[in-house]
Amino acid sequence: MSSSRKPLAAALLALAALGTASAQSAYPGIGRPATAAELKAWDIDVRPDFKGLPKGAGSVNLGQDVWEARCASCHGVFGESNETFSPLVGGTTAEDIKTGRVARMNDPSFPGRTTLMKVSTVSTLWDYINRAMPWNAPKSLKTDEVYAVTAYLLNLGGIVPADFTLSDANIAEVQQRLPNRNGVTTAHAMWPGKSLGKAGSVDVKAVACMHDCVTEPKVASLLPDFARNNHGNLAEQQRQIGPQRGIDTTRPPGTRATAPIIVAATPPAAPAPGAASSALALLKKHSCTACHGMEQKLVGPGFKQVAVKYGTRVDAEAYLAGRIKAGGQGVWGPTPMPAQPLTDAELKTLAAWLAAGAASR
Repeated sequence: MSSSRKPLAAALLALAALGTASAQSAYPGIGRPATAAELKAWDIDVRPDFKGLPKGAGSVNLGQDVWEARCASCHGVFGESNETFSPLVGGTTAEDIKTGRVARMNDPSFPGRTTLMKVSTVSTLWDYINRAMPWNAPKSLKTDEVYAVTAYLLNLGGIVPADFTLSDANIAEVQQRLPNRNGVTTAHAMWPGKSLGKAGSVDVKAVACMHDCVTEPKVASLLPDFARNNHGNLAEQQRQIGPQRGIDTTRPPGTRATAPIIVAATPPAAPAPGAASSALALLKKHSCTACHGMEQKLVGPGFKQVAVKYGTRVDAEAYLAGRIKAGGQGVWGPTPMPAQPLTDAELKTLAAWLAAGAASR
């Protein structure tokens, strides 16, 4: 290159570099490229071919210990979890393990679909447990604990024996025993199926029914009379804004209240002499102040707060005595108050004291 062209080339290179820098720094001083260590911390997913799986091992016995300590509260000791969460285990057979297809997936009479009925790769179990469990502390399990919990779950499904240790070295062999490993298909005209884009082969079709249509079901729910007010009035436990409103469970739906609930017809009676000292003595005797402050909420509401909320009810004393005796939860938060084994006289004293304003002296 001639000497006259060298300065021009250098200037052009400088301008190009400046343009690139300005394009990458649209907001100077804000943000920076992620470091290799930061990328590594987030790049923790495990593929079906087990790429990304860390080295480690965990036994079924260790998995049972971890499960009972950190998993069973949500998923049940045996993975049955049929109350809050869907069951993880059940619905698979030894024949399914041989064929790799869960027969009950095509059985409409079977009551549900468990995780081990549906999942087709062990990596899905390992990866989800590693990234998302336990629910209250995701990513807190050690690598060997994730292997162990996965092994325990597979043992519950009869896929591995009780003395088995799952590891990065043998997980591919376990994959060949997964009940639904052959139950997946790409014949759906969507990525990555071979039928991608082919007309008439898409398995998602929205065709409106035009004649002899099935009546649209109407989903409704109700509370049976015997359970209507077991946990207190739901109307008092829900926010009064937004779409979710609690119903008044003190009476059947469609009926009107026969008496006012909030406003009293007459002012509450003045407390008897010495009522406050008697009530305060009972609070100390039964350790009520461990959960309730005088003015403010601790675990449960403050006594003054209870007095303000319920003191104007016409049936305040009877209502409060019943709540103390039966216990309950929901009105003041999720922490339950257990039933209190007080005598009728003690209940009457405390209820009258609360209804009268919860005086501290």
